[in-house]
Amino acid sequence: MAVAEARCLERGQRLTPLRRKVLAALLASHKPLGAYELIERLAPSGARPAPITAYRALEFLRSNGLVHRIASRNAFIACIHNHAAGDLVVFLICDGCGVVGEASSPQVTATLSSAARGVGFTPKAPVIEITGVCTHCAGAADRARGTQ
Repeated sequence: MAVAEARCLERGQRLTPLRRKVLAALLASHKPLGAYELIERLAPSGARPAPITAYRALEFLRSNGLVHRIASRNAFIACIHNHAAGDLVVFLICDGCGVVGEASSPQVTATLSSAARGVGFTPKAPVIEITGVCTHCAGAADRARGTQ
């Protein structure tokens, strides 16, 4: 939350109470949340925000690099890394539990940026989504196989 406050302050923008609540809900979740899931999570702490209001808050947070949109899930996750806006983001999405990890690699970013430039392409939002199985779920599967 301190990063969000500092970023908004340096850009002359406001982290309104609703934006703060949306970001807090995403920070508290280890899984990506859709707008309607966020609305449900926010409802107990006050008035239920209208969907358009939730989407506006999400768009503000996304445009300021505080949350990412997971396109394949049509959901959002808080950005816990302090990277530049144009940096490549790699999401590691567990098919078992739905947890999303965020990874970055300067080498992968440089290679993909170079490849894109080589064909005259300028990426707008360089994101890669990789699905698989996290360590926790893989361990659970291994334990289940060992007991059968």
